Amino acid sequence: MPRSQSASHTINATTPAVFEHSFVVQDQDMRGLYEKAKRDQWNASRDIDWSQELDPDKGIVADGLIDIHGTPYWDQLSPKQRAELNRHFSAWRISQLMYGEEFAMLICSQLVEMVRGMDAKFFLATQVMDEARHSEVLARYLHDKVGMVYPLTPHLRHLFDLLLETPQWYLKTVGTQLVAETLAVSLFRMLADNSQDPLICEVCRRILADESRHMGFGMLSLPDQVAELSEQERREAEDFACESMVNLLQGQFAHEAYEAVGFNKTEIEDVQRLRREIARKNEYALFRQRFKRDFHSAVWNNLSRVGLMSERVRERLGAMGITAPQPSAAA
Repeated sequence: MPRSQSASHTINATTPAVFEHSFVVQDQDMRGLYEKAKRDQWNASRDIDWSQELDPDKGIVADGLIDIHGTPYWDQLSPKQRAELNRHFSAWRISQLMYGEEFAMLICSQLVEMVRGMDAKFFLATQVMDEARHSEVLARYLHDKVGMVYPLTPHLRHLFDLLLETPQWYLKTVGTQLVAETLAVSLFRMLADNSQDPLICEVCRRILADESRHMGFGMLSLPDQVAELSEQERREAEDFACESMVNLLQGQFAHEAYEAVGFNKTEIEDVQRLRREIARKNEYALFRQRFKRDFHSAVWNNLSRVGLMSERVRERLGAMGITAPQPSAAA
């Protein structure tokens, strides 16, 4: 079973608080995001059909998401063992998303204080509520339906703590909206489209409807800010984006899930080796190929749109396997 962790940890973060005295609309696009957020609020207790039961003979995520799928390790498992591994693997993955939503709630609460202009403050206040709801709905799913929650991974904790401690609002926004939320959106979309449990599909679709607004804050607020940065500050923002990406992508292996269902240390190390080999050969299920293309394209396009796609960023992303989006065949 998942190992227990401390109930909380404290980050020593201090941020400036900007108190606005003018309530005149200054950014109509940002105010429009706020209006959409008010219109589209939903209640996780009322608007999700919690009567749906999890089928114990089925997994939760698509089996193709599990690292050993298609290997001799998978072939050796009975249907019951496959379903149990899937349940643990799913709990691990959804747990990390749950912590990510709590982190986004804390970051946005900081940004409400830090940003200038009531239009941005109003919108970010709605995003705090959105992220609270996302944390609530994922926690309820894990506790009430799956029956287990996994600890936050050390790499994600390091990234979250770093972003919460960072004093500049635009660096927080780059690391959160342009990097962390981009990966989360791609994962939620893959889960919504490919999971075997209708309830988590419904939950993820609800979350995605909110996330489509959240990226808008970065796209509206960052280009002008980046344009005003000095050369040194711009390089710092570029480095911050790349380092956030490294922290986000490292350590995303469900070691504890394999351990919980009886894999020993040698077997888990072998699974990690197989995982790297499959990644190098790009032998993913079709939906994993789509996830990779979706995530990489979004990261590349978002950094380009806000003015942070320099040649040095291209090189660093390329070293991580992230390249410029290819035009579609229909283009």
